[in-house]
Amino acid sequence: MQHISKLPKVGTTIFTIMGNMTKRHKAINLSQGFPDFEMDQELIALTTQAMQSGYNQYAPMPGHLELREAIAEKFESLYNTSYHVESEITITAGATQAIFCIISAFIKPNDEVIVFRPAYDCYEPAIMLNGGKTISIALESPHFKIDWTEVTSKINHRTKMVIINTPQNPIGTIFSKADMLQLQELTKNTNIIVLSDEVYEHIIFDGETHQSVCLFPDLKSRSFVVASFGKTFHITGWKLGYCCAPKDLMDEFRKVHQFNVFSVNHPTQRAVARYMQEPRHYQALPGFYQEKRDLFLSLIADSRFTFKPSKGTYFQLLDYSAITEEPDVDYAKRLTMENKIASIPISVFYNKPSNSKVLRFCFAKTDDTLKRAAEILNTI
Repeated sequence: MQHISKLPKVGTTIFTIMGNMTKRHKAINLSQGFPDFEMDQELIALTTQAMQSGYNQYAPMPGHLELREAIAEKFESLYNTSYHVESEITITAGATQAIFCIISAFIKPNDEVIVFRPAYDCYEPAIMLNGGKTISIALESPHFKIDWTEVTSKINHRTKMVIINTPQNPIGTIFSKADMLQLQELTKNTNIIVLSDEVYEHIIFDGETHQSVCLFPDLKSRSFVVASFGKTFHITGWKLGYCCAPKDLMDEFRKVHQFNVFSVNHPTQRAVARYMQEPRHYQALPGFYQEKRDLFLSLIADSRFTFKPSKGTYFQLLDYSAITEEPDVDYAKRLTMENKIASIPISVFYNKPSNSKVLRFCFAKTDDTLKRAAEILNTI
C-alpha cells in the first residue's frame, strides 16, 4: 500500500533519539525534562485512597469536579481572577493533549499561527495536521528577546492564533509584563486566539512574577491557559494537565476533547484535588528549583561552558562555542557517546538551520546527579 504522509517532514523526535542514546551509552540523562527523584509519597497515598474509595470508572468529560474547583481556587488566590468550574476549566491528558485539541478546534486550512522559536516541538505538527501554516518568529541567542515590530509585520487577516510559552521551553526565558501588554495591544479588536502554554508557571526564579495571560483582561478574553500537573508535582508519567478559557472558546475545545480522550484518569484527578488543598505544594517550587539551578551553575562555573542563568523552567542553556565548532546535534551526540552525558541541541527547535552553539540541560535531578554531571562537564 502507498500512503501520502500528512507529516512528511516529521521523523523521530530528538527526545526519543537522545533518550535511546542515553540508555545505549549509559550516560547521565540531562536531556529529557523529567525528574530523577521521587514524587511525594502523600500523593501516592491519596491516589491509592481514591482507588480504594471507588474512583475507578470514567470521570466526567470536563474533569473531576473537585479538581476543577481546586484549580478555580488557585486562580483566585494567585492571579485574582476567576474561571467558572462548569464551563471554563477542562482536565486533560497532559498539556500536549490540551494543545493538540485547542489547535484542532480552531485551525482550518490556510489559517496562520504565529510561533516563537525555539519552540516546544508539539506545536507545528498539530498546526500542519489541521492544514494551517506556521509563521515563525525567531528568538536569537543569547538574549532571545522578542522583536514586537517583527510580530506586528506578520499579523494579517489570515492570522488565527498566536502561541506563547512562558516560562519558555527550551530556552528558560520569561515573558515580561511589557511583552504581555504588547501582545494584548496587537490582538485587541481582532479574532486572534492566544494559546498560552504555561506549564512551568510555578518554576520561575530570582523573585520574578509569572505573567499569565489571565492577568490581562483583553488577553484573557481570547486566550487558553494550558497547565501541567506533571511538571508541577514531579509526576510527568501521569500525563495530567488542564486548560482554562472563556466559555465560548471552551465550548469549541470540548467538542474535540470529548472525541479525543473524552475523560482522564479518575483516581489521579481525585488525588491531585485533595493534594492541592495545601497550596505549599506548588508555592515551594520556585525556591526548590532555584536551589538546583544555582547548585548546577556553581558547580560548572569554572568550566569552558558559558551561560546566562535560566529565568524559569527546569532547563539551563550552556554555550559551548569556546570548546568546538561542531553543529549542536553532532556535539550533543558526541557528548553522549564519549563523555556519557546527554543534553538536547537547540537547533532542532527552529524551523531553519541555526548556527548557535547551545545545548539544553535539565536540572530537575538529584543533587548527586547534578554533581556527577558537573564533574564531567568540568573535564571537557
